[in-house]
Amino acid sequence: MTTGHCLLVNDGTFLAVGPSGDITGERGAHPHGLFARDARHLSRWQLTVDGSTPTVLMPAESTGASATSVLTPPGSRAEAPALTVFREQRVSDGGLVERIRLSSNRGAPCDTLLALTVDADFADQFELRSDHRWYEKPHAVRTRSLLPDGVEFGYRRREWHSRTAVTAEPAPDAVEETGSGARRLCWRVELPPHGSAELTLRVVAHPYGAPESAAVFPDDPAPDEVDVPEGWPELARACAQGLADLTALRMTAVGPEGEPVRVPAAGVPWFLTLLGRHAAIASLFALSARPATAAATLLALAAAQATGEDADRLAQPGKIVHELRHGELAHFGQVPYGRYYGSVDSTPLFLVLLGAHAEATGDDKLAHRLERNARAAVDWMFHSGGLAEHGYLLYRADEGGLANQSWKDSPGAICRADGTPAKGVITAASAQGYAYDALRRTARVARSTWDDPRYADRLDAAADALRARFLADFWLAEQDFPALALDGEGERVDALGSDAGHLLWTGILDEERGRSVGRRLLSPAFFTGWGVRTLAAGQEAYHPLSYHRGSVWPHDSAIAALGLARYGLHEEAATLARGLLAMAERHAYRMPEVIAGYARAEHPDPVPYPHACSPQAWAAASPLALRTAVSTVAAAAR
Repeated sequence: MTTGHCLLVNDGTFLAVGPSGDITGERGAHPHGLFARDARHLSRWQLTVDGSTPTVLMPAESTGASATSVLTPPGSRAEAPALTVFREQRVSDGGLVERIRLSSNRGAPCDTLLALTVDADFADQFELRSDHRWYEKPHAVRTRSLLPDGVEFGYRRREWHSRTAVTAEPAPDAVEETGSGARRLCWRVELPPHGSAELTLRVVAHPYGAPESAAVFPDDPAPDEVDVPEGWPELARACAQGLADLTALRMTAVGPEGEPVRVPAAGVPWFLTLLGRHAAIASLFALSARPATAAATLLALAAAQATGEDADRLAQPGKIVHELRHGELAHFGQVPYGRYYGSVDSTPLFLVLLGAHAEATGDDKLAHRLERNARAAVDWMFHSGGLAEHGYLLYRADEGGLANQSWKDSPGAICRADGTPAKGVITAASAQGYAYDALRRTARVARSTWDDPRYADRLDAAADALRARFLADFWLAEQDFPALALDGEGERVDALGSDAGHLLWTGILDEERGRSVGRRLLSPAFFTGWGVRTLAAGQEAYHPLSYHRGSVWPHDSAIAALGLARYGLHEEAATLARGLLAMAERHAYRMPEVIAGYARAEHPDPVPYPHACSPQAWAAASPLALRTAVSTVAAAAR
């Protein structure tokens, strides 16, 4: 989607600027600013030349962590601009460096007044969303302090204290007040004939609670080289872009012993943080290419695993965290997401990732180290999660947080075919598939690594029983398709959804039903030509621009492709993969988080979803999942 915004992402920090490289303070779907630890540390960064806003010759274009733009003062054919402005911007962990080069276009000396209006509002990301919510901030105080070479902005609310320092080389000739709280840094620059001058500006964010010193990691290895089956050149390009995006989205988290680890943040702009479900799925997709990412994710999730009960955060012993936030509103309990456990599926996905990592790497050290955490996760599934008492993993709506706690977590996402939301305690189909896979994989780890065959037998027996119950309770005989969920009365929620692809991926369906479901996912009601709709068209509940009731999510479709390959539906898996790669090609091979559910026959290009994150972790990792699926297809063809 063309937004006129340029995003730079690096080490848990991101910068969103307009075409000129300016920050305007914009809010809503695409907020401007420099963000670190869920707070906006720059809210204005606006350049003028001789009092005028420059004209954009080349808009800011990101190459990951850096961007360049080219500007000129307003001019005309009769009077060409006297100079050209070249801007280079780069973000790092908690900081921004900008180099501004002024180049004279004339054969005579000239001077110009360059000014940069700067401000930091320290807004929490939750304040910037378009949801019309307002949060009180009693006793909050903002400050501005002159520095010898710039200005420092401060924010304090009780114990919460954040700062942003802006410095320049050379130092500004003046720092002016603007009447709005912003400060204007001014330079009088003299340019020789066809000469140039350069300024370097540095912004350092000091968020509350940030480590005093940044973690040091080994230098990145050479760029990943991913082999793909012959005849899939577009897959190689999509994998390369996906790996680059996963690199950009890395952020520092903490392992069980307090050690720093690098994990995939969920996405920009709203989720540059650790989300348990997203990190686990992205790490699973990327496991063959980047096993270290999976190991780091497992360590970070183990460190944040709940050890006690906390009803406000939905924490229960052994449960894996859904979301970690570091912002002001989370700190003061105005949003519940500081350490929030509102997902039914992060815990089984943690176990799936642990088993997959041990199998893929042949290294059992991590499985040994995290044995206690894995057993606690299994205990949560049986006890607090509901497997022992109710036969399934289930959840209740959280009034202060998420109403739905499976991957389709928007309000109303779990609904009947007529659009009526499911009520009461919800038993989501996809979570049962993850639970089945988690039990199977943990049983294998228990046998091969923990030397506990009795425990393994118990888990395998539980998996067998879960599968039998699921096939009996969830199957819609008249539709020949699994229900989306069971509601609080135990009745089947009859909307036909893409979650069926997750059931194929995890193997909970028997062979006959699995192959039937797989073929159905490639029917026109589901398959748009780009990917699989989250909800099949033709139902009253379907809406092509709904977040989870008709849109197409590449990671969701990639999961379906893996499931199709698993059930031997190789032609269908290849068709789906080619549709997804065609979508990626239309986005310069960066897989979007989500698109609208319109069919390719209706419009020649993917129709964007207006509130999507980009880059986004499980979308970035989706080409790697497709690589696994088409490798299975290629192997079967030999």
